Amino acid sequence: MSESSSAISKLDSGVPHSARLWNYWLGGKDNFAVDRAVADQILEMVPEMVESARADRAYLGRVIRYLAGEVGIRQFLDVGTGIPTANNTHEVAQAVAPSSRVVYVDNDPLVLVHARALLTSHPEGRTDYLEADLRQPEVIIEGARSTLDFDQPIALTMLGILNFVPDDGEAAGLVARLVGALPAGSYVAISHPTTEINGATMVEALRLWNEGPAAKMVLRSAEQVQHLFGDLELVAPGVVSCSRWRPDTGNEDAQPVPHYGGVARKA
Repeated sequence: MSESSSAISKLDSGVPHSARLWNYWLGGKDNFAVDRAVADQILEMVPEMVESARADRAYLGRVIRYLAGEVGIRQFLDVGTGIPTANNTHEVAQAVAPSSRVVYVDNDPLVLVHARALLTSHPEGRTDYLEADLRQPEVIIEGARSTLDFDQPIALTMLGILNFVPDDGEAAGLVARLVGALPAGSYVAISHPTTEINGATMVEALRLWNEGPAAKMVLRSAEQVQHLFGDLELVAPGVVSCSRWRPDTGNEDAQPVPHYGGVARKA
């Protein structure tokens, strides 16, 4: 059985998955009826979710451009990448620096089905895909070593994934274990949904999601998200709504969305 066939055999089309909801909200077609049903229910309560999903994706692009351009990072470890859409991490990084290396990590079999799209690298760089779970940080690090040089700075991105680790201590501990393997000069980027913006409707959307069969989710405050970075040095402007993190020229007054984002450096 091929790797793609094996991945397809593990798909459960009867249980919604956050990566596929996100894909649907971003206009993608890699989702199932159950995903669309739940996504539409959430949209009835939180119509802004499409805007929020797009803001989170745009945040990823700005983070990668900042790290590859202004900072000069050439290696990226994207944990919880989700289903590929436009402007994936390697596309943004390699547009700035063609020699960039990127390792994608996800535990959704459907992402593996699409791995070939992720693996289309600029000839000067390299991309790879690792099927692994966030709760196995040592497996992630060991798998990434075949592509990334852990003696050189690495940017670790964890967008929309730590909300599936309900315990604050466990979530911070997982970040710390991943960061512990990174050399000095590395960076960590996190995005996380919150109830501090559009609170009442986000609470209701969370209730709907957690009543279903999919992995349970938690929303966190800005203070809680900042805690996930441990003692890392936050880059200005700190933990803010994703739409407000170093916005592009002309978007300085973008409306806040209920997703926080922040980037920090390992000294």
